[in-house]
Parts: sequence; structure tokens; C-alpha cells
Amino acid sequence: MAVLFPDIRAYADDVLLSSLQADLILVEKSAHRMTLFSGDTAIKKYEISLGTRPKGPKTRKGDKKTPEGVYFIDARNPWSRYHRSLHISYPDNDDIERARKLGKHPGGNIMIHGTGKKYARVHTEYDWTNGCIAVTDREIEEIWDLVPNGTKIEIRP
Repeated sequence: MAVLFPDIRAYADDVLLSSLQADLILVEKSAHRMTLFSGDTAIKKYEISLGTRPKGPKTRKGDKKTPEGVYFIDARNPWSRYHRSLHISYPDNDDIERARKLGKHPGGNIMIHGTGKKYARVHTEYDWTNGCIAVTDREIEEIWDLVPNGTKIEIRP
């Protein structure tokens, strides 16, 4: 028997989601979770992969850690080798100063991005990025639409 009407709940969820814009991204590294908020309302949650050394804040280029702190989405790349990516404003002045005191470069180019083909099957089995936050390719497309440039991102331990 053919289904003549799509599931109205799924349709309603899609319509509601398409009308929202996130104003905060909360990343909880220890839980491997990223939540998008609009006001006080959580609108979407994602299971994430992090840098291969996820504990502790990023202190220098090449440490394979995901930064901790408050940043902003300041650019986007539709041609990322990991499908699509949203650039995080790391390093800020505090990050630069911390790295300078260590005599190191703070690094940069930290993104929220998809998996690309290489990591699609193992996305949540282990942390595999160089410090970025990874979601599936389908999820980064959704995030791309929900998160405008200028959105605040808080990355917690």
C-alpha cells in the first residue's frame, strides 16, 4: 500500500527547523556533544569528533587539541575537503598571548566541518581531527543553514 501523506511530525519538524537560526553553539568536549541554541531553546544536538588529543585547551600549533573558550563563527568554506566548514575565530588575544609565553605559534584554522569520505564510517568511533569539531556531512549541511556568521560558540572542557 502506498503512503499518500508524509509523516506530518517530520514535516513539521523540518519546517520549524528551517525557520530558526542559532545564536549560540555550545560544545561540551567531555560529552562529545554540540548543541545549537536559539535563545534559551536547544534546537539541535550533534555527536562530534574532536582533535586527537581532546583533553585540555589548545595552546600551540600542532598540539592536535580543540580550543576551549568563547569564539565566533567568522567565515565559511563551501569547498572544504571535509565537505563544508564553518571557521571558528580561534586564536583570540588570550590564546595568542598564552602561545607567545610558551615561545610557540598558537595555530589556527579551527573549523566545524563534515567528515568527507575518509572518516564517514568512523566519525564517532574515535577523535580524528587536528583540533577541529567534526560532524557528518549531512549534519554540516544542516548546521550551515542554521548558523549564520557571527554566531557565538562556547567550547567547554
